[in-house]
Amino acid sequence: MTPRGGRDDIDGIEQLADGRSVLKVRVRAIADGGEANKAVLVLLAKSLGVPKASVRLLSGATSRLKQIAVDGDPARLGETLRQLASAKSKDRGN
Repeated sequence: MTPRGGRDDIDGIEQLADGRSVLKVRVRAIADGGEANKAVLVLLAKSLGVPKASVRLLSGATSRLKQIAVDGDPARLGETLRQLASAKSKDRGN
C-alpha cells in the first residue's frame, strides 16, 4: 500500500522476492491515525463490489504490507481480482 499515492487506485498484482503475490494499492490519504488504512478498505470494498463491513484489516496496520480479509464468495472475489489485475496490466501495455 502506498499512502499519499496521488489517487485511490489498484495498480495490479506484484510478485515479492519471496514468491508471494500481493495486490498493489495506492491511496491519497496520509498514513496518520489509520486514515490510509481506512481508505484502502473503502477502495477494496468498492472495487470488489462488497459492503465496507465485509473488508477488514487483519495485520499490518503500520506497515505497507497488509493482510486483509474480505467476506464473500471466494470464486466471485477471485474472478473480480483477476479482472482488475488484467485491466491494469493492459493499461500499462503488458
